Amino acid sequence: MAALNFPSGFLWGTAVSSHQVEGNNTNNNWYRWEQEGHTRELSALACDWWSGRWMEDLDRVQETGQNTLRFSVEWSRIQPKPDIWDEEALGKYREMAGEMAKRGIMPMLTLHHFTDPLWFFDMGGWC
Repeated sequence: MAALNFPSGFLWGTAVSSHQVEGNNTNNNWYRWEQEGHTRELSALACDWWSGRWMEDLDRVQETGQNTLRFSVEWSRIQPKPDIWDEEALGKYREMAGEMAKRGIMPMLTLHHFTDPLWFFDMGGWC
């Protein structure tokens, strides 16, 4: 059997999407799409990260020897309206990244992971 060797500093990790893990993302276009009946499954609570269950997944990342986690920021949480920034939501993402760093897990942040705030989507979005 051949041995696999990864170079020093190799990042071995997992990726998640805010809409798929946080739960209660009700202010974005994907939530609306779900509510319109385009899918059999609703994200609803998802994995319930937003209430703190992300800590359990960081435990799993560590238990499996991973050293990075790619996660995304839900734009509709941090900017719920065009000129409104939610400092509490920003603080929660800072807490997540800080806890990753404290555990030796490199946080890799995705700024846009396919969900748009409804205010932006209703203005025509990216099109």
